[in-house]
Amino acid sequence: MKKGGILILVILAALVFWGVGVYNGLVTRQENVEKAVGNVQTAYQQRADLIPNLVATVKNYAEYEAGTLTAVVEARAKATSVTLDANNLTEESMKAFQAAQDEMSTALSRLLVTVEQYPDLKANQNYLDLQSKLENCENSIANARRQFNETAREYNTAVRRFPANVIAGMFGFEKKPYFEASEAAQQAPDVKDLFN
Repeated sequence: MKKGGILILVILAALVFWGVGVYNGLVTRQENVEKAVGNVQTAYQQRADLIPNLVATVKNYAEYEAGTLTAVVEARAKATSVTLDANNLTEESMKAFQAAQDEMSTALSRLLVTVEQYPDLKANQNYLDLQSKLENCENSIANARRQFNETAREYNTAVRRFPANVIAGMFGFEKKPYFEASEAAQQAPDVKDLFN
C-alpha cells in the first residue's frame, strides 16, 4: 500500500509541477501581448504627437485649406481618445481602435495630397523634416502591429493547444484578436476621393 501511495503522490506532484509550468508560460505570453499592445499604442501616439506641428506648418502656407486641417485635428482628437486595454482586448475594442486610426490615416492622406498644391511648402525644411518623421512613425506603426500579431499568435497557439488549453480554460486565458488591414486598405484609393 505504501508503494501505491507514493506512486500516486509522485504522479500528483508531477501534475502540479506541470500545471504550474504551463500557467507560468501562459502568464509570460500574456505579458508579452500586453507589452506589444503598449508598443502599438506608443507608435500611434508618436504619430499623433506630430500632427499639431504638421498642421501648424501647413497652416502657414495653405490658408485656404481650413476644412482639411480641421479634419486632421478632429481625427487626431478621436484617434487619441480611443485606446486599447490589454487586459480586455476584444474584437470590438480592436475594431474601434483601428477605425479611429484609419480615420486619422485618411485625414493625413488628404492633407498630404493638399500639400502638393503648395510648392513653397513642399520645399520648406520644417515641413520636410515633419514629413520624414511622419514616414518613420508609419513604419514604426507597421512594425509594432506586425510584432503584436506575432506575439498574439504565439499566445493564442499556447492557449488553444492541448493539454495547455485545460489550464488556460481553468484560469481564464482567452484568445486575443489580431490587427487586420481595414477594408479600405484592400483597394487602392481613388485620388478624387481624397478631395471629398
